[in-house]
Amino acid sequence: MKKFIASLSMASLLVLAACGGDDANTENGAEENGADTGEQAEGADLSDLFVTVATGGTSGVYYPIGGAISTILESELGIDSSVQATGASVENINLIDTGRAELAITMADSVLQAYEGSGEFEGKDPIESMAGLAALYPNFVQVVTTEDSGIESVEDLRGKSVGVGAPNSGVELNARMVLEAHGMSYDDINEDYLSYSEAIDQIKNGMIDAAFVTSGVPNATVIDLDTTHNAKIIPIEGEAMEYLEENYPFFSAESIPAGSYDNEEDIPTAAITNLLIMSTEISEEAGYEITKTLFENLDQIQGSHNAAQEITLETVDVGMPIPFHPGAERYLKEVGAIE
Repeated sequence: MKKFIASLSMASLLVLAACGGDDANTENGAEENGADTGEQAEGADLSDLFVTVATGGTSGVYYPIGGAISTILESELGIDSSVQATGASVENINLIDTGRAELAITMADSVLQAYEGSGEFEGKDPIESMAGLAALYPNFVQVVTTEDSGIESVEDLRGKSVGVGAPNSGVELNARMVLEAHGMSYDDINEDYLSYSEAIDQIKNGMIDAAFVTSGVPNATVIDLDTTHNAKIIPIEGEAMEYLEENYPFFSAESIPAGSYDNEEDIPTAAITNLLIMSTEISEEAGYEITKTLFENLDQIQGSHNAAQEITLETVDVGMPIPFHPGAERYLKEVGAIE
């Protein structure tokens, strides 16, 4: 991984105000939160700061977690903040890079590819305007179908209509990789670019046969499918899992625990760490206060979704493929979470 160079001026803080909603192209304004010296001032006034938290679709796990983060920033630090529904990882990274978001939840694979200029970001300049705040929780690749579909394996998706996530989302990147690990590509399926909720509705209506849902568990849309159909999650294991770990080291072999849905046994699958990243335009002091406040109010974040209960200081660096933001690093070293 290339060396990270982040030069942050304590003379001014670029602040970008999003008009919110689901529109990723919202114009933002900028303010300055000045600091006359480079000295670190505890309890700095951040009330002039506006923080947009880029998440994912409203039916996914990112959105409620991002909402909890936004609420904490407003209530504890007086920061004007909004949570923005987006197409998730790739879009969120671009929002950070173009100054239209200050915090974003993303998957580690997308972050690493953006940082290296590979994969979905091939041919583009490496994005170094993002820095790590914390590793959050594992995202499980869930290939969802129904018991009566006849689909028993990923290979059985050949010739089927499959929801692969929003275009350029982390889910869609995962779909391509999982198919590749099974010797397949979009040439072998009828891909349909759908959000979680759209994909589940299409499965219910018989319009598609299966869908990729990469998220924490349980996922609300999968639970919704199970209320009207017998939802089924296809395992990812064996040689395909070994291929993913060898070629895409951000994957790890995990299992969806029994009882997450109506599954009586653990379901082997691939997982990727979710990350909370921060714009390098945020000053070290602001980054420190934000990180400190979020972890001091971690119970509120954990209460936003079952998946968020796995967010801890002990796992804050697990799967983090880029350097931490200087402010986050200072706080995490203070509490002994990283060295």
